[in-house]
Amino acid sequence: MIVAEKLRNPEKTYFSFELLPPLKGKNIEEIFHTIDPLIEFNPLNINITYHQQESVYRKNELGQIQRKIIRKRPGTVAISAAIQRKYHLTVVPHMICGGFTQEENEDVLIDLNFLGMNNLLVLRGDPQKGQRFFIPEQGGHEHTLSLIEQIMNMNKGIYLDPDIQNPTKTNFSLGVAGYPEKHYESPNMDLDMHYLKSKIEAGAEYIVTQMFFDNSKFFAFVDKCRETGITVPVVPGLKPITSVKDIEMLPRVFHIDIPNDLVKEVSKCRDHSEAKEVGVEWAIQQSKELKDKGVPAIHYYTIGISDNIRKIAESVF
Repeated sequence: MIVAEKLRNPEKTYFSFELLPPLKGKNIEEIFHTIDPLIEFNPLNINITYHQQESVYRKNELGQIQRKIIRKRPGTVAISAAIQRKYHLTVVPHMICGGFTQEENEDVLIDLNFLGMNNLLVLRGDPQKGQRFFIPEQGGHEHTLSLIEQIMNMNKGIYLDPDIQNPTKTNFSLGVAGYPEKHYESPNMDLDMHYLKSKIEAGAEYIVTQMFFDNSKFFAFVDKCRETGITVPVVPGLKPITSVKDIEMLPRVFHIDIPNDLVKEVSKCRDHSEAKEVGVEWAIQQSKELKDKGVPAIHYYTIGISDNIRKIAESVF
């Protein structure tokens, strides 16, 4: 099933959600435990994030500090395959620029093609932990656009090695991210829209937004897309508040605004459990309005937690 085709002609507002791969050394059953409570809502797709490596500094046996490169959340391809096999659902692995060379990206894409996973969400990825600016790997992609172009070339049978004889054409369908409050690196929304449109023109078929807590920002973003000539489906992405600290952490990390009414309600909470309930109620109201407006799907960022998403889905879907 191609996600973009369902979004272009939705029979209803679909439900979808995103998962993090487990930390290295953890069991895949943790992922299944998160998915199980949400299966009854018939998700259109489940997204699996990809994470680049990180630099860590540790003492060796001589007491010297040494730098080591590790990948804390490996296994995106294997996890995607395991979920698809267990639940017979469409899985959308993320493809990122950060931490990968073009050859490594190509190898991952070949694996996904062998597994019959043709839906991808293509992203640049965040700067490496501890870095202010995104730095690509040597021989890697600096921007999402060039990664999209690589994937589209593979769809035409064009691989990095020009000497491949009778190359197989892939059949990937791509989504990309959108930012209702603009990407924090863009100087203004107009330029942000220009970059987004270039990704659509390169081959991306739908947009999934970053989290937002004010629906008016989403509706304004969709209007801006249409004014810019972007006609593909736009899927709102929601992350419910789960902690009292979220009202400080989320704006700092994701460069988003949180409405004052929500801040006031969370500020009254005595603990994270109460804040989580406030987050559920706020997300329910957001979701109901979005559904009433006819959005093709609503995508939820679970961060490995599904009990709150289940409560929202019970009220909305």
